[in-house]
Amino acid sequence: METGILGLTTIRENRGISLQQISSSTKIGVRVLEAIERGDFGKLPGGIYSTSYIRQYARAIDYDEGAILEVYDQAMASGNANASQSGSDGKGNYSGFRRASDVG
Repeated sequence: METGILGLTTIRENRGISLQQISSSTKIGVRVLEAIERGDFGKLPGGIYSTSYIRQYARAIDYDEGAILEVYDQAMASGNANASQSGSDGKGNYSGFRRASDVG
């Protein structure tokens, strides 16, 4: 069972994209990308860098940036920098999944 947010790891893997590929194209470290997938936002550098990294990750896997940023914003507002269970209904169903190409 995936322990991350919004099923991001599964989505990325189903699309055949590795963290190393994303890291290579974005210059974001694999550990930071793993933290994004886990919702462990306390591992991100903070401020505008965090939102930029989240946006780049979302684009790399063709995922709605807004969905991940919403979880990030909620985690930051609540003081919970680890939002690993946000977005899950506990049955493996994740809310907010939309391909970025479907948005707008």
